[in-house]
Amino acid sequence: MSLFSFLFLHLQEFNATGQTFQKGALLYSALLSENSDTAGWKMEGDGKVEFSKGWMQLFSPDEKGNLVFWCPQNFPENFIAEWEVQNLNTEAGLCIVFFAAQGLKGEDLFAASLTKRDGTFKNYTKGAINNYHISYYANGKNEPGRETAHLRKSKGFHKVQAQQPGIPLHSIAVHKLQLIKQKGRILFTIDERTVINWLDNGQQYGKILEGGKIGFRQMKWTKFAYRNFNVWECLPQ
Repeated sequence: MSLFSFLFLHLQEFNATGQTFQKGALLYSALLSENSDTAGWKMEGDGKVEFSKGWMQLFSPDEKGNLVFWCPQNFPENFIAEWEVQNLNTEAGLCIVFFAAQGLKGEDLFAASLTKRDGTFKNYTKGAINNYHISYYANGKNEPGRETAHLRKSKGFHKVQAQQPGIPLHSIAVHKLQLIKQKGRILFTIDERTVINWLDNGQQYGKILEGGKIGFRQMKWTKFAYRNFNVWECLPQ
């Protein structure tokens, strides 16, 4: 890689709704094109992972249950994450990204001391862990046609922002997602369209969550494909 390419990749700036964020060091990179790209990842719930044509596909065989697929790395409180997705079943589904996930006392998410999680939602919203999470595709059989993206803070399942639509319900296009966390600022875009832009003041719903793990959640009716998952340090403004 040339010096120019390195600087462009790692020091690229973004300006969204008047805010500038700068990429620092590359913290994690996975094409998600083959099994070796998910070494160390952890599945919770009735999920299956397959790879086809350079994509990772997540689904629940026979729609048995919900799933969460966790990246094994702990990320700092300030990061920029990007990945691409494509819906493979537009009849129904719900996709969520968890981030800043760790135990209530700061334990590693995979610590044996934490209550075992099995994809049941209350394990992640009212259980032994804290996290932020964004539902960016929402067309569940239990709530069809919602579409609006929700940002919630847990423990507590606090809905803190729900204004913009996420991925269109029947879209089969490839969509590029970007998630930025800079201390209490959370910014989420789909194809450069701002979907979530919220500042956690650390008071109304407890302290600002810092570092932790990132995971992909799907409800049991969902089949989505993922690729090109990259996470960078987000440099101070």
